[in-house]
Amino acid sequence: MATQLATAPPDLARSTAPWGALIFLALAQLMVVLDGTIVNLALPQLQREMGINDSTRAWVVTAYALALGAFLLLGGRIADFWGRKRTFMAAAAGFAVASLLGGIAQEAWELIGARALQGLFAALLAPAALALLTVSFPGGKDRGTAFAIFGSISGVGAAIGVLLGGYLTDYVSWRWCFFVNIPIAAIALAGVWAKVQESKAGGSTKYDWPGVILAALGLGSLVYGFTNAEHGWGSPEAWGFIAAGAALLVLFVLVEKKAKHPLLPLRVATERNRAAAFLASFLSGAVLIGGILFINFYLQIVLGFAPFVAGVASLPMTVVLMVTAGIAAKNLPRLGARIPTALGPVLIAAAMLWLTRVSADGTYLVNMLPALLLLGAGLGLVFVPMQNLALFGVDKDDSGVASALVNASQQVGGSLGIALFSTLAASATVAAGGTGPAALSAGYSLVFLWAAGVAILIVPVALLLIDINRKTFSGTASDTPAVHL
Repeated sequence: MATQLATAPPDLARSTAPWGALIFLALAQLMVVLDGTIVNLALPQLQREMGINDSTRAWVVTAYALALGAFLLLGGRIADFWGRKRTFMAAAAGFAVASLLGGIAQEAWELIGARALQGLFAALLAPAALALLTVSFPGGKDRGTAFAIFGSISGVGAAIGVLLGGYLTDYVSWRWCFFVNIPIAAIALAGVWAKVQESKAGGSTKYDWPGVILAALGLGSLVYGFTNAEHGWGSPEAWGFIAAGAALLVLFVLVEKKAKHPLLPLRVATERNRAAAFLASFLSGAVLIGGILFINFYLQIVLGFAPFVAGVASLPMTVVLMVTAGIAAKNLPRLGARIPTALGPVLIAAAMLWLTRVSADGTYLVNMLPALLLLGAGLGLVFVPMQNLALFGVDKDDSGVASALVNASQQVGGSLGIALFSTLAASATVAAGGTGPAALSAGYSLVFLWAAGVAILIVPVALLLIDINRKTFSGTASDTPAVHL
């Protein structure tokens, strides 16, 4: 049936200065995304200084991803029920404290615990920030522009994480990869405190604890299983946890169907346009997070770039992404969501296919730069409509959990991408005869070929599921057209 989705009512609390608030909300999102990559470049130095082994080093990354993935849905509901601004403030402060603890850690367990705390507070911060953005820009052209800026943060943050992580590791200390979050969090806190009013869900605020437990265990098991799969899919730590996570999430859906106050109202995920956005988020997360990791490996290990130089080399992608996102937002009312969401993955796939030509004697200008430009353009085209669709028409009481779902899908997709691509690279490298530049290039080439295949899967998702009329995104048209449920 066709259901008319209402705009936010006049009494809905929203930002007193939306564009000023956007800056600080985007800063918080940047901090969350950046922290997923900034520490990666510091790992070798960190490992040597702290004297930890390879398996313990892996937990520095895994602890963050595990806590973030496991608690995102709960974080979204806490934001809805407790108050999005209040949740944002508490989470930003907690993230800063966790970052301080990571920066001053002297033992491996202290560092890993701090990373887990960062992930936990990020699971509160990310959905609260996106939910506040949603209620601050309920519709029209301003919403499209705001979401373009916010949506591009995912790609920009990953690239800036590589750049900043490389600089801090090379010229300051790996500890500043943690300390840098403190001033960012402080600025975001001050800005949101001054610019944003409180917003929360009405009606019942009872938590669905069976759903909370099943979602946390299910998402956590998936992320943990995918992380372990980096070392091979045959181990029980990989397929066992992946299978357990999938089973728990199936059980979670069954519980949510009958829950009186569900953690995830299924209407949020099953509406076809939002479903397209969540699937696109999952697939693009795999390509973005996994792909950028191996681009960085090639730059540093094969081409011999220093960490900071490798970060600078990634800047063209960031610049093109931001420009393309702005163009996409401006033309969204004319093009609608389906065209850019279908075209973007074609450009991403083309970039990845170009990267399959990497070799031991390759060069940045020939092997990397054209692909980075295509990748930035493709990601910009995907992120803008994806962020709009993921939250367009969501009931005001569900904006936090919808925000959490788009973040969770990208996080789980990223974990899968890293695990899948790491396994493929390792197998191809061994088959090519060892760990020299030629063998490594063969492994990376296979990774980029698979990444192209994953990216192209977004095209049928866009063409078959997206059916929102392009007038939806026009400031002169109704901001809330009928959406077929």
